[in-house]
Amino acid sequence: MAYKVVITSFLVLLSIVLLSGSRCLAEEETSESVVEHVLTLDHSNFSEVVGKHEFIVVEFYAPWCGHCKSLAPEYEKAASVLSSHDPPIVLAKVDANEEANKGLATQFGVQGFPTLKILRSGGKHSEEYKGPREADGIVSYLKKQVGPASTEIKSAEDASSLIDEKKITIIGLFPVLSGEEFENFTALAEKLRSDYDFGHTVDAKLIPKGDSSVTKPTLRLLKPFDELFVDSQDFHVEVMEKFISESGVPTVTLFNQDPSNRPFLVKFFDSPDAKAMLFLNFSTDKFDDFEKTYNDVAVLYKGKGLGFLLGDLEASKGAFQYFGLSEDQVPVILVQTSDSQKYLKGNVEAEQIAPWLKDYMDGKLKPYVKSEPIPEVNNEPVKVVVRDSIQDVVFNSGKNVLIEFYAPWCGHCKKLAPILDEVAVSFENDADVVIAKFDATTNDVPSDVFDVQGFPTLYFRSASGTVVPYEGDRTKDDFIEFIQKNRDTNAKPVSVKSEESAPKSESAKDEL
Repeated sequence: MAYKVVITSFLVLLSIVLLSGSRCLAEEETSESVVEHVLTLDHSNFSEVVGKHEFIVVEFYAPWCGHCKSLAPEYEKAASVLSSHDPPIVLAKVDANEEANKGLATQFGVQGFPTLKILRSGGKHSEEYKGPREADGIVSYLKKQVGPASTEIKSAEDASSLIDEKKITIIGLFPVLSGEEFENFTALAEKLRSDYDFGHTVDAKLIPKGDSSVTKPTLRLLKPFDELFVDSQDFHVEVMEKFISESGVPTVTLFNQDPSNRPFLVKFFDSPDAKAMLFLNFSTDKFDDFEKTYNDVAVLYKGKGLGFLLGDLEASKGAFQYFGLSEDQVPVILVQTSDSQKYLKGNVEAEQIAPWLKDYMDGKLKPYVKSEPIPEVNNEPVKVVVRDSIQDVVFNSGKNVLIEFYAPWCGHCKKLAPILDEVAVSFENDADVVIAKFDATTNDVPSDVFDVQGFPTLYFRSASGTVVPYEGDRTKDDFIEFIQKNRDTNAKPVSVKSEESAPKSESAKDEL
């Protein structure tokens, strides 16, 4: 089976805005005393080793992956510390780049590197690791993942050690710690323990917010935003989960330098709702007016399929690059829909926000399309295509076009580049064939035609208009054979150069 680095558009943005600066390539640790704490697993011993552990964390990695190299020393330090935990917490790793191990990656739904999975009960239950990627954070996060999913609060000290005013904490208040409501709460805590901190108590006075005279089972969500706490008394698991999901997102998510906001940013970008994003300089004299106006509009549209984010210019430079914005557009408001359409208004005034968003909700705005400038010179073997030229080069040219959608930071794309150059040179005397490349990080992909969920993604459009994805091996010969087979039969086949006249490239297959 072929693999590719799969990453959704908002995950690309998250990798830019949340991880930049902390993802530099790290030198591999060679100290045996450190490395020995992380178990090395593969297809031959995975089931046996995992089956012996009630709790084990497994990293699926690739040796070429820069993010994996950054994680490696932190993961090993955490493994060293956790080996002394009572009981020991075991960390392991699998090289999912190895052909023999790719079945394991498929089994656990690995779609990018590094992917960490928490496996419980000998591997019978699997869940995504959603914690930090530095040693201290890994240790702290995993210690909370062992033992009971919810901590019993018996004293003020218990409450203060669990409740963090910068995080969401979910508390179950019960007259007695038994019965259907308590069992459902425990089941919910087990299900969501990777996302939230849970606690339960029979003494509501120990909880710092809300009514301390609770007489019936109550689910209380403490949060560092909006109304600070909300209660629910419906203990059906599905209802509680929906309550937490809806109440656990700020009316307006802040995008600034405060790391405590990062979990809320992740939830914002993970949401399937359309996203309204207002970027401005938080130090401007007009900030208070913008903030109040924007919050009022967010309250008006809450629950109507539109999330709201307020971003500081200083913290949002990665987002500006991703969306193709410039600082001279600030203050700028942008809406991105679930199907990746964008709507934009630059140099917006506070009083223009509400009417502009109403026009968006009423369907009166035209989408904004991101494109690099059409290159004035385009004489390299592989032709550069941007969003503003894709119609002419790919759809209206009447030619057979193999187009690569790539990201400049993608390792596989870099490996593929010289191979595509060779393919293009082989067809240089055939006017009916074009080899092209499209930077999908700086240009909007026409999502109605091309499904780009990973890099590199390749498509072939014949001269007669048939569009098919390329999913074969990535050698020069494989590409040429595919083009010859799928090109418009009305077009003249190319006389391919012999292997002696062009250097042979190693195979570059799709990998995770």
